[in-house]
Order: sequence, then structure tokens, then C-alpha cells
Amino acid sequence: MGKDKIILAGMQFYGKHGVFPEEKSMGQKFIIDVELSLDLRRAGATDDITHLPNYADVYSTVKGIVTQKTFNLIEALAEAIAQQVLSTYRIDQVTVRVRKPHAPISGIFDYMGCEIVRGLKA
Repeated sequence: MGKDKIILAGMQFYGKHGVFPEEKSMGQKFIIDVELSLDLRRAGATDDITHLPNYADVYSTVKGIVTQKTFNLIEALAEAIAQQVLSTYRIDQVTVRVRKPHAPISGIFDYMGCEIVRGLKA
């Protein structure tokens, strides 16, 4: 199988994740990228949406986890997203990137983040 992917990039949600009490009470923006690895040949050949995960459903799944749950670590947030996506959609592998642009760290940076890969070939 090739390296076909569906990419949902730059999804922005407000969540209450972090180790400090202020992060859990005030919350902040998180930027999530999700890549779904699966064979896209059938969808490409038939031009039939039923051969794909519904993008809007995947977005809603991610949004629900980021906005309705609370984690100390962005790594735990990424893991929860990966496990839910893997168990809900017919895919081979998922890559999840979590970016935290307002991490409580003194310094100049674009974001702090993590990337995990889970699935059959992970």
C-alpha cells in the first residue's frame, strides 16, 4: 500500500489542558493536525464519498476531545485523539500533532507541541 493520506490541518479549538491551575481554569487555544493514512484508490477511482471517512465527522471527533476533556499533558491529549480516531474510522494509521502556541514558558516561540503516530504500521 502507498502512503495515501487525508489531512485535516490547523484545526483550532479552545481547551483546558496543562499542568498549571491557570491553564485548567482559563484555558487556551490548541492547534491540531490529524493525518489519516488509508488506501484512497477506491475513492479516487469511483469518485464516491462513501469510500472515505467523513471529514466533518473526524473534525467533530477531535473537537469533542479537545473541548470537552481535560488533560495535564498535550501528549495525553494527542493519545486520546489518536485512539478515538483509530477506533471510530476505517483507517490504517493516524498521525496527530498538537500545538500549544501559548504555553506558559518564558521565551519567544511559535508553539510547543508533540506528534504521535498510531496504528497498524506505527
